[in-house]
Amino acid sequence: MNISQVKKVAEEIRENIGKVIIGKNDIIDLVLVSLLSNGHVLLEDVPGLGKTMLAKSLAKSIDAHFARVQFTPDLLPSDLTGVSIYNQKQGEFIFKKGPLFTNIVLADEINRATPRTQSALLECMEEHQITADGVTYRLDEPFFVIATQNPLETQGTFPLPEAQMDRFFMRLSIGYPQIEEEIAILTRFERDMPLEELKSVATKDVILKASQAVKTVAVSDDIKDYIVRIVTATRNSVRLILGLSPRGSLALMRAARAYAAIKGRDFVIPSDVKTVAPHVMSHRVMLKGHSLSYGMKGTLDVINEILDTVPVPTEEV
Repeated sequence: MNISQVKKVAEEIRENIGKVIIGKNDIIDLVLVSLLSNGHVLLEDVPGLGKTMLAKSLAKSIDAHFARVQFTPDLLPSDLTGVSIYNQKQGEFIFKKGPLFTNIVLADEINRATPRTQSALLECMEEHQITADGVTYRLDEPFFVIATQNPLETQGTFPLPEAQMDRFFMRLSIGYPQIEEEIAILTRFERDMPLEELKSVATKDVILKASQAVKTVAVSDDIKDYIVRIVTATRNSVRLILGLSPRGSLALMRAARAYAAIKGRDFVIPSDVKTVAPHVMSHRVMLKGHSLSYGMKGTLDVINEILDTVPVPTEEV
């Protein structure tokens, strides 16, 4: 698959999801960037803005298996990964797979579960595998986690630890619709449920080939230098006590490469980096006197200030 085909696939998926999610093409693009980069997304938003709809629409658009897990304080790791059950007829334990054995997982209100349960996601998100009772099971590809958390609610929640926050490729916020968009939503959902009529426009195999094609997008030395200067600025900022790690640098480069691909380019330009940077970086830095899991707006302010001050490469790439 070449880059022009990647762009075509992205356009078809964006248009298809747009039949359900109105006026959020920029968010859909960023979710596709995460998917094609083999990353995962943390959606931080108030309830009712379409987070579940977005996840289900994506799964239907690429003909993928979908599972939704409601995270609660009493949820156990085995409720996610699976559990071994003794079969009396066969006289042996049989492993019953949990909901993580799918393609797209919606981890709803992830910060309501205990840290022990949250950590059950770490291995599968990073390694795309699950180890249970000493046996390792490979997960089907693509494997994509969309987790949600309510930024306004803290009672009865367990903020995500730094290690798990860093496992998420992007942190996004759908946000409220514009007046015209909300009127369109009321009209579209007045009698029908568009999600039920949604058809797939791509296969899982197409997504895997598109992910491989993204890796061929060229990143010049000037762009790499630009990325490193942005990252270094987060480490030297007087307003931050935690800057981006090398894992964050790699994520920023991968995101810029995927964004260039869905726009039909086989090379990265500075605007690609600037577009994806706030969403890749916001959950990987920490403001002085604030928790890493909350306060997205404050960190975005610092990141945008850094993007405005770091010199942009002027040479052609």
